[in-house]
Amino acid sequence: MTTSDTAPFGGRLLIGATGAAAVASLPLYISALRGAFSGTVTVLMTHTATTFLPPHTVALFADRVVTGTDPDEWAQENHGTLAAEHDMMVVLPATANVLSVTATGAVPNMLSATILAAEFPVVFVPVMTGEMWQKPAVRRNVEQLRLDGYHVVDPPWGERYDVGLGTFIGTPMPPAPPQFVELVREFMPEPGPPGE
Repeated sequence: MTTSDTAPFGGRLLIGATGAAAVASLPLYISALRGAFSGTVTVLMTHTATTFLPPHTVALFADRVVTGTDPDEWAQENHGTLAAEHDMMVVLPATANVLSVTATGAVPNMLSATILAAEFPVVFVPVMTGEMWQKPAVRRNVEQLRLDGYHVVDPPWGERYDVGLGTFIGTPMPPAPPQFVELVREFMPEPGPPGE
């Protein structure tokens, strides 16, 4: 590991949180990031993400949490302002649904509209079952996203306990929090000269 790999770094990070059980681990990722990242962290949560993890819990770790549910905030917190106020976005967890929506250019919610409006790096961290990840439709969507200039992380495989099945299963896993920090470091644009 070089000095640049351990040096603090900054920027304006937007995390898109979608509705998968893995979103419950988001505070761990933000906490790990705080050890090396001196910038700001905004979390944009889909409606389904808020059913797994309350926004007020995320607010204990992030500088700002946006859900898009309060019409009184739409003038200040919308896809255009979010895209303009950030340097990079990581979608974690990235469900098969958000991959499909983005690959087709659809905008059914504020997260997908912000992804489409973004002129900065957008990185998807897929989290889904192994069966879903291997389906031709998901593989086509991943390929389309890459062709469109998005970054999609190939998930490592590991074992997780499936409560419904009552056993451990092999499945794609999100990266460990230290790897998430390095992912943000890798794709966060270098700051430009002052006034730029």
